[in-house]
Amino acid sequence: MEKDDMSVKPLTEKRAMNHPVATNPMNNMSSGSTAVAANRMHPMSHDTGHHASTGHHINPLNAHVMNHAVVKPVSHDMVPATAHHTPINPRTSNLAAAKLHHRIGDHHLFLTSDDNAMMKHIEETHVPDGRDFDVRPLVHIIEEIVHRATPVAGRVHGAKVQAHLEALEEKAIPHSGLTEILNYLAYPIHRISMEIICKCANKEDAHTITMSLLHSLTTYSWDTKVAIAFAAFAQQYGEFGLLVHQYPTNPLAKSVAIIMELPEIMERHDVLKQKFDAIHDLIDKMLDVTKCIIEFRDIQTSHQQYAVTQELEMLINTAHISTAAYWTIRAAVMCAAMVLNLIAIGHEYISSTSESWEISSLAHKLANILDHLRKVLNLCYQKIEEKRQHDAFEALLRLLRTPHIDNMKILSILIYSKDDQLPLFDGTHKRRVSLDVLRKKYVLLFLSDLDIAPEELFILHHMYAESKTQPNRPESNYEIVWIPVVDKRLTPWTEAKQMKFEEVQESMPWYSVAHPSMIDPAVIRCIKEVWGFNKKPQLVVLDPQGKEANNNAYHMLWIWGSLAFPFTKAREEALWKEQTWNIELLADSIDQNIFTWISEGKCICLYGGEDIKWIREFTTATRAVANAARVPLEMLYVGKRNPKERVRKNSEIIRVENLSDVVQDQTLIWFFWERLESMWHSRTQQDIPGETDPILQEIVTILSYDGSDQGWAVFSRGLAEMTKGKGDLIVQVMREFDRWKDEVSDITAFVPILDRELRGLHSPHHCTRLILPGTTGHIPERVICAECSRPMEKFIMYRCCIE
Repeated sequence: MEKDDMSVKPLTEKRAMNHPVATNPMNNMSSGSTAVAANRMHPMSHDTGHHASTGHHINPLNAHVMNHAVVKPVSHDMVPATAHHTPINPRTSNLAAAKLHHRIGDHHLFLTSDDNAMMKHIEETHVPDGRDFDVRPLVHIIEEIVHRATPVAGRVHGAKVQAHLEALEEKAIPHSGLTEILNYLAYPIHRISMEIICKCANKEDAHTITMSLLHSLTTYSWDTKVAIAFAAFAQQYGEFGLLVHQYPTNPLAKSVAIIMELPEIMERHDVLKQKFDAIHDLIDKMLDVTKCIIEFRDIQTSHQQYAVTQELEMLINTAHISTAAYWTIRAAVMCAAMVLNLIAIGHEYISSTSESWEISSLAHKLANILDHLRKVLNLCYQKIEEKRQHDAFEALLRLLRTPHIDNMKILSILIYSKDDQLPLFDGTHKRRVSLDVLRKKYVLLFLSDLDIAPEELFILHHMYAESKTQPNRPESNYEIVWIPVVDKRLTPWTEAKQMKFEEVQESMPWYSVAHPSMIDPAVIRCIKEVWGFNKKPQLVVLDPQGKEANNNAYHMLWIWGSLAFPFTKAREEALWKEQTWNIELLADSIDQNIFTWISEGKCICLYGGEDIKWIREFTTATRAVANAARVPLEMLYVGKRNPKERVRKNSEIIRVENLSDVVQDQTLIWFFWERLESMWHSRTQQDIPGETDPILQEIVTILSYDGSDQGWAVFSRGLAEMTKGKGDLIVQVMREFDRWKDEVSDITAFVPILDRELRGLHSPHHCTRLILPGTTGHIPERVICAECSRPMEKFIMYRCCIE
């Protein structure tokens, strides 16, 4: 049959347009077949639209759904026929097509002209009955349909479609729950699909259709409304796409396509590409907005994971979910209308461009909505995470205060093992291990960031190895676990940081956390707020029951090593009570010769400073006095805190010129000053007033010497006699030796007489500086000057010292 024979005669068309049919035309195929053939879309009853407009709406989708049971229609009688419908002929003219497109798009500026009225009308349609459906399986199948059903696509959009399909295949999400959800929603989806067809055929505009759909879906939640409407469109789109893909090879599909004149329509491949590319862009936006709406629904219904606080509820309200749902459903209506018009009007519709602006406008609108939804979602997740971390932090504090049988529960909270991974890395055997290796042991949590001084690691390595030489000793019953304090909320975790972490971890012989991700943000907060971590390394002690024994045993370990075990506050207090100020406490093991010199009864001089000229003057004058007084004297150069190139050069000059002994390892010079600073920290936390604490005064004096630009020296014999002085005073006293040499009858008199002479030169005019690193942690509000016993002023100093 020729095409002209299939077209509707103008007279017949006019008669059909002017004489409404009182009965369902589907029941009158024998008479007036040409008119019915022209009307390809069978409309549903207009009762829905009527009730919506009068305010007495009866929901056709839920009238048969009670108590979560859906009764599907058993006959066509359950789908009302159109009693008062004028069949339309969509093949009349381009003018008719343009008029239809105008009607579909004439409400596109509704929201921008009256937002509040728009939202009010939309929300009036929302009367949820409390049923909760997980529509994610349905949305997943919708996504598969719309991406696989794309009839034609340009090169760019074809690549996007392929990428979407590959992503879907990679996810390989089973349709679990889909059958159950379709038991409830399959019939509503079908009814909404028929309603869209009916109302598009009746030339109702997009806004009116969308509002009618919202009335039909009144009892569902917003995400379910959107999913049903989206699924109704996806069903139509999928059927059309399936026919397009199969008609070239499938005889049945080919026959159906011929009736629909699909081959002739698809000849305009170039024009169709543009239309379907625009639809594809809009569908992508619809999917993204739908997923956001579902995320908001998850937040509101997932009470087990987090409580929806009033603040969070107010934040969710700013997302305007109802408006987002309206525009997504309206976009589905618009896309369905385009496909239906393409089938109904054919070539005339292909040539029309009047709908392009509407599609572009909708895509832009949904893009803005999507951007807003994502911003609000991010804020919601931030609030949820803050609440989760707050609850986790409070739970951790309660756990730390609760007695336990062993330390496993506390450690499993502090070091969270994901997916049953082994949480610890054994630095000695270079393998992953479980927390059981720490069971019922004292555990020293070594807190630090990734930037640990090599000297720090060297000294700690030495102490740890020394404690393990005799593992059966009680003081060896402890383990160190490195906890990298990395707050990934503040700084992102990068490949460079991962490499740095692995490098530091590899250098440690003790245990460490396998990865920083195993430290929960709530634990990081506890480390900072409860244990007072502030960049400087710290050792938190947990006893075998997991109870905190000391929030920082770092200074104890630096001062006394394993002798400080079990590193409790009580042990620290006991050690100080046994301690007196002497050369052994001051110098410890920075040079093994010191213990030999003490046992031999020699006088020992420790001195420091950076001025090589003063060093030459001091050592020469002191050596001359010792020789003249026949006093066996050993001198040791200990440089300055944070030894740099100048100290290294000074040590080399002293060694070459044989001025005195030097500390061979620069790391031990660093340790001498670090340990002295640890003494200051530990001592200031004892319950002893600074002005009456002789040990603290001596510590402050040596530290203040280092803060000056001058040299200094300490003289000692045995473990009782000690004196000290600034560089210029000591040189002066040594040069005046002839004045007091007769009083030095033997070695026992040398240090006491030297002390008397130095005190005699003491001037009330002085400027003493005590410099402590800014990351040192505990800083007392009141520090007493070692020279005059007055409170020292506190300043902030910034220093850049490049050598």
